[in-house]
Amino acid sequence: MKATTFLKMAALVLPLLLASCHSNKPAVTEGPKPSTQQKIAQSEFLQKVQDNNVQQLFVTSKLKFSLELGDHRVSLSGNLRMKRDDVIMVQLMALGLAEVGRLEFTKDYVLIMDRVNKQYLKTPYREVSFLRSSGINFHMLQSLFWNELFLPGQETVDSTMFTRFATTRGGDDIIINFEEQGSKMKYSWMVNEKAGKIKTVNITHHDRDNGNTQLNWDYQAFDKMGKQEFPSDMNVTLTTPEKKVKVGFKLTNLDNKSDWETRTKITDKYRQVTVEDIFQRLLSLNI
Repeated sequence: MKATTFLKMAALVLPLLLASCHSNKPAVTEGPKPSTQQKIAQSEFLQKVQDNNVQQLFVTSKLKFSLELGDHRVSLSGNLRMKRDDVIMVQLMALGLAEVGRLEFTKDYVLIMDRVNKQYLKTPYREVSFLRSSGINFHMLQSLFWNELFLPGQETVDSTMFTRFATTRGGDDIIINFEEQGSKMKYSWMVNEKAGKIKTVNITHHDRDNGNTQLNWDYQAFDKMGKQEFPSDMNVTLTTPEKKVKVGFKLTNLDNKSDWETRTKITDKYRQVTVEDIFQRLLSLNI
């Protein structure tokens, strides 16, 4: 398969995954009020989950990226570089030799680079309608990569926000839920009760007219990162009424290297394309 097809299939993941989280602005929920004892137990458990957050400013690794869409399967090598609260950078390599594409997420913009055809898309989140209307931001994406709790539209989750979640028991696990009245979105985390580690995140968009869309982010393995553990094997599955997309991130050589540029420099050799160009190109792909 040509490098251009590699990149196009990889770039397909971005709009599909983020578009799956489209929602309306939620209203405030008025549900049954838990007892004081239940509140204390829930708060203590959520704090246990929070205590597993990796306290590193930088996380870097080698990356094995896989994509499955229908009968098409693609595997690419690359690098994952992240700086907390600043940037998530995914470099994709063809045959492990040359970079063919790059995805870069910051708090202010999304960047998709096509190294082969010298094209790029750089746009603020607010310019992409499904990001703007759903409350998707950099911090939510960061939380998914870092195995952390999140609240849509919020930069962080602290103990003052614990009452916004609800917890139930599911066998050996604790299910953490977040849902607000009037919203089509539901968020849930399956967490190992003993370890306090998130095993699966489920984001569901309910649509009675067009069918539901689900995004599952599964954590298959963890590796040591300082005194804590960082997710090293993640499987992402997007299920819509029309298709199913599976993405895999396998990380090796986890480190906290800081000797890399946190922003991609775009030279005048590259031509900027629009969001519409990206979608038209993706829709016309014969893959």
